[in-house]
Amino acid sequence: MAAAAALRCNPRPSAAVALRGAAAAPQVGNEAAFELLVGATEPCLRGRRRGAGIRCQRSAAASAVVVEKKSRAVEPAREGANAGHTESELTVVMKFGGSSVASAERMREVADLILSFPEERPVIVLSAMGKTTNKLLMAGEKAVGCGATNVSELDELTFIKELHFGTIDQLGLDRSIVSGSLYQYQLKLEAFHQAMKMAVTLFGRGGGVATASGIRRRQMERRCIRPQKVGYGGRRHGVDSEPVSCWLSCQPPCSDESVDDGRSRGLSDELEQLLKGIAMMKELTLRTRDYLVSFGECMSTRIFAALLNKLGVKARQYDAFEIGFITTDDFTNADILEATYPAIAKRLHGDWVTGPAIPIVTGFLGKGWKTGAITTLGRGGSDLTATTIGKALGLREIQVWKDVDGVLTCDPNIHPNAKPVPYLTFDEAAELAYFGAQVLHPQSMRPAREGDIPVRVKNSYNRRAPGTLITKARDMSKTVLTSIVLKSNITMLDIVSTRMLGQYGFLAKVFSIFEDLGISVDCVATSEVSISLTLDPSKLWSRELIKQELDHVIEELEKIAVVHLLQHRSIISLIGNVQRSSLILEKAFNVLRTNGVNVQMISQGASKVNISLVVHDSEAKQCVQALHSAFFESGFLPEVNDILQDDSVAHSNGTVYRH
Repeated sequence: MAAAAALRCNPRPSAAVALRGAAAAPQVGNEAAFELLVGATEPCLRGRRRGAGIRCQRSAAASAVVVEKKSRAVEPAREGANAGHTESELTVVMKFGGSSVASAERMREVADLILSFPEERPVIVLSAMGKTTNKLLMAGEKAVGCGATNVSELDELTFIKELHFGTIDQLGLDRSIVSGSLYQYQLKLEAFHQAMKMAVTLFGRGGGVATASGIRRRQMERRCIRPQKVGYGGRRHGVDSEPVSCWLSCQPPCSDESVDDGRSRGLSDELEQLLKGIAMMKELTLRTRDYLVSFGECMSTRIFAALLNKLGVKARQYDAFEIGFITTDDFTNADILEATYPAIAKRLHGDWVTGPAIPIVTGFLGKGWKTGAITTLGRGGSDLTATTIGKALGLREIQVWKDVDGVLTCDPNIHPNAKPVPYLTFDEAAELAYFGAQVLHPQSMRPAREGDIPVRVKNSYNRRAPGTLITKARDMSKTVLTSIVLKSNITMLDIVSTRMLGQYGFLAKVFSIFEDLGISVDCVATSEVSISLTLDPSKLWSRELIKQELDHVIEELEKIAVVHLLQHRSIISLIGNVQRSSLILEKAFNVLRTNGVNVQMISQGASKVNISLVVHDSEAKQCVQALHSAFFESGFLPEVNDILQDDSVAHSNGTVYRH
């Protein structure tokens, strides 16, 4: 499969020159290529397409990447390369979450796991070490109010330093692995620290007019209109008008010759300096937040790459934002742009052919196409990194390693007899993930679906278990129920129109209110004059604002309808073959009636793989346990399969396939 085949769009030869430099664009010396890319080509947005009516354009360079990949694959670069990795090209992506690399012991286990599959030539995608991302965010929030002199005493900063340096020491590695090429950036941060002191002197903490020298704020800001762009390792990475990044950008560039190795203290001290800058400005913007959390993945991947090299396996660390992960500038929730795919293909494939080494890539991170600043990909971001690489390189399989044997028939914390599900479609997996199951986030599965690349969810504690294979289609002829998912603590609204029957526009007015308030709806059941729907407040608002925002929603809805608010509800989602919905509902209602449970709402998704039932929170776990026992442990499904088999023999055209 061609690495650039993902660009299923119309030819646009004028963008060819720009895309030829896309893969190497973020590197030192290739700033012009990156500027040409983002300035000369229109971005192809995936996902929300915020405010952009931009259509995907296929560049002639996409075809060039394909030709280059095929031709270079047979080059004699195999000679003298690592013997175990020169037989052919990269084969799979292996993604490991934070819990898999949470300690030195777990890193050794993951390294051993990777080496136990000698037939594979993997790309490794890693998250930050367990709890690191949360600690970084907490440190940033505390830094806003603690003062620069107290930053070094933050418990979260101490935890992060002890975790990473302790892991390095336990693995017998050199602490310089988390400094390395970052010396220039360390000096710039020190210059930034001094500049911040000057900023406070000139402007005061309120940012007003400088009284000592008569220099106005606008005059100083003009210095930051086209500043030097700096980033990890002194690489040029971004422009910002916000004070923290702006003052950092305004410092004169350092040359490699001016660096004193004795003064370089590595990523951990750079992190501390960044927190001091946040403390001085008393502000943590979304952009700075993304920059802050990037330290976690950057440190974990450097440590793991060093471990593999120590074990005698050639590995090469990559920051995702330096190999072509080009995104929108929606900080904390960026979308990957189409230009990313040929860029990644060219960089990773080119490096592999030149000198085979296992790529160790930071998950979750990207680079804004306009600002050049570090961005994060939102929920499921590391999974999205893995599937994007899989699609870009056209790999055989994408593996997501977790701590359970794939996707299960229900949450094992609710029912201990939960069983692995061997096969799923992307539609089923998306529904499971949306309603809370531990699968890939729906958005992260999009590149795999588009590239028709299977995703396998496996257990890092049981490496030989087959796990769950997720594909575009599977034989659904004998499938009734696949899994049961519980989503608790949701809010239900019953909305009844105050108008007479036959009045049009009621649904449109109701949902326009939710659109105006930026609220998404989970489940919906409608009639001509009434709507029942569910919301998940924990995903919409902070805990302090839930009541206030709910009151606002009800106030707006009551202008056109009578509204009943029902809190403390749960959604039980039955994921399976909805073509067999009569069998599923008959069995489900018999079970619920036996247990004295009243269903308050029923909704069937448009994907045809999900039936959702709303019950009270207090009854939810009991319902899931009873339903799981009835469907998966009582012999019900084998009996139904026999019936379906007989039916398919009698009606040869009755086999159902889900696409």
